[in-house]
Amino acid sequence: MQRPAITATILCSSLLLAACAPMPMNTPYSQDALADAVKVPAGHKVTMQTVGVGKIVYECKAKKDMSGHEWVFGGPDAVLNDRGGMQVGTYVGPPATWASRDGSAVTATQVAVAPAGAGNIPSQLVKANPATGSGAMQGVTYIQRVATRGGVAPSATCSAENLGAKQWVSYQADYIFWKAA
Repeated sequence: MQRPAITATILCSSLLLAACAPMPMNTPYSQDALADAVKVPAGHKVTMQTVGVGKIVYECKAKKDMSGHEWVFGGPDAVLNDRGGMQVGTYVGPPATWASRDGSAVTATQVAVAPAGAGNIPSQLVKANPATGSGAMQGVTYIQRVATRGGVAPSATCSAENLGAKQWVSYQADYIFWKAA
C-alpha cells in the first residue's frame, strides 16, 4: 500500500506552496531591508501592495555623446495584481502611469533608485503627482518598486545595423503605494 507515500507527497507539496505564497495584504510592510535612498519618508502609510508582471521595451539608439549605440529604456507594459493574484490595475508608459481598475490613475516623478542585484532593474522610489479620477490612486503620495526580477536591457548587440530596433524584456516587481498618514 502506498498511502503513506501519497500523504507525504501531498503534505510536502502543501508546505512548499505555503512557503512560496505571497505576503498577505494584512501583513505589515517593512522597509527595513531597503536601501535608504528608496525608503518612503516618515508620515506615510502603505495603502496598497501589488505585483507588477509584464515587460519593458528597449530601443537601440545612438548614445547622446555619439560614441556608439545603446539600448534605451522605452517604457513598461505590466499588469498589477494584488497579493492574491487578482488583477487590480495596470502600469504602462511613457509617461509612467499606474492605473486602478476603478478608473483612477497616477503618474509620478523619480526620486531615487538603488541596485537590486545582477540581472534586475533597480529598486525605485517615485513621488506621485495628483491622481486623476476617484478611487484607489486618489491621495497616493509615493510608489516604491521593490523585489525586482529581470527587466534589464537586452544583451543583444545594439549597433548602426539595428538602430531603431525594439526588444521586449520580461520583468516582475512589487509596487508599494503609500499615502500620507
